[in-house]
Amino acid sequence: MSTSDDLLIDAFNRIHEVVHQAVEGLSTQDLSFRVAPEANTIGWLIWHLARIQDDHVASAAGSGQVWREGGWAERFGLPFHDAATGYGQNSRQVGQVRVDSADLLLGYFDAVQERTIAYLGGLGDDDLARIVDESWDRPVTLAVRLVSIISDDLQHAGQAAFVAGIVRRQA
Repeated sequence: MSTSDDLLIDAFNRIHEVVHQAVEGLSTQDLSFRVAPEANTIGWLIWHLARIQDDHVASAAGSGQVWREGGWAERFGLPFHDAATGYGQNSRQVGQVRVDSADLLLGYFDAVQERTIAYLGGLGDDDLARIVDESWDRPVTLAVRLVSIISDDLQHAGQAAFVAGIVRRQA
C-alpha cells in the first residue's frame, strides 16, 4: 500500500461517516422528504452517490457492479433499468426512488464502500496514472476518476446531511 492509497481510503472513509450520520435512524418517509417539490430526496442522493461509485469503481477495476452481483437491484425494486445510476434523472424519476428502510440504503452503500476499499488497497502509485476513460478531450486517469468520485460523493452526502438536519429539526 502507498501513501496515495492511504489518502484515497481516508477520503472514502470520510464519505462513509457523513452518509451514516445523515441516514441512520431515518424512516422511509424521512428518506423521501423533499425540501421543495422538485428537490432531491435523501434516499435518492445516497442511492445515486453509491450507484456512481459502484459504476465507476467497477469499470476501473474491470469487475461487475455490487448493484447487480449483490442482488441490490432486486431488493430496491426501482422502476429503472438496472444500469441506471441517477445521472441525468428528472424530478419525477428522483421521486420514484423509494427506499424501504435506512438499513437497505446503508446496506447497499456499505457493500459498495467495502468493494471500493478492497480495490484501493490493491493499488500502487503507478496504477493511478492508468487511463480509464478516453472519451474525454483529455483522457481520464484512474487518479482523476477517483478524485471525481470523492468530490461528487462528498457533495451529495453533504446535501443529504443538510436535508436530514431539516427533517430531524421538524420532528
